[in-house]
Amino acid sequence: MIRVLFVCTGNICRSPMAEAMFRHMIEKQGLQNHIQVDSAGTGGWHVGESPHLGTRDALDRRGIPREGLKARQLHGDELDQWDYILVMDQDNLTAVEALGPTRAHVSRILDFHPEAPVQDVPDPYYNGRFDEVYELLEPALKGLLKHLQSAAE
Repeated sequence: MIRVLFVCTGNICRSPMAEAMFRHMIEKQGLQNHIQVDSAGTGGWHVGESPHLGTRDALDRRGIPREGLKARQLHGDELDQWDYILVMDQDNLTAVEALGPTRAHVSRILDFHPEAPVQDVPDPYYNGRFDEVYELLEPALKGLLKHLQSAAE
């Protein structure tokens, strides 16, 4: 089982969107028994909340299920439970690294985007551009899935 964690700041916008999208991708490929997916935030402001309305709308318009998504905070004692910890931006990367050492591969999700126009996924909490986030995540998540499938061979 490969365990993948997506991380953003509050776990209500970017990382739950990535979690839902990636879960949908792996289920379509029949890989749900081989890849486990979750998301978390570096802060605890929204713990227990559902994803932001903008995230819900972006997923709903594309027919991507989002049941069971609830915000939670990442804690240092769980770092080694993951094989991949994929963050949305440099601030998230710094916060994860500050939690301590881990055996997990920690990087930005856009490192898996074949032609990323930027390094960081912008936070739509402040600008409302949830569709932009979706459009950045989709090729990055496809790249991640391809990477995981190649690594498993």
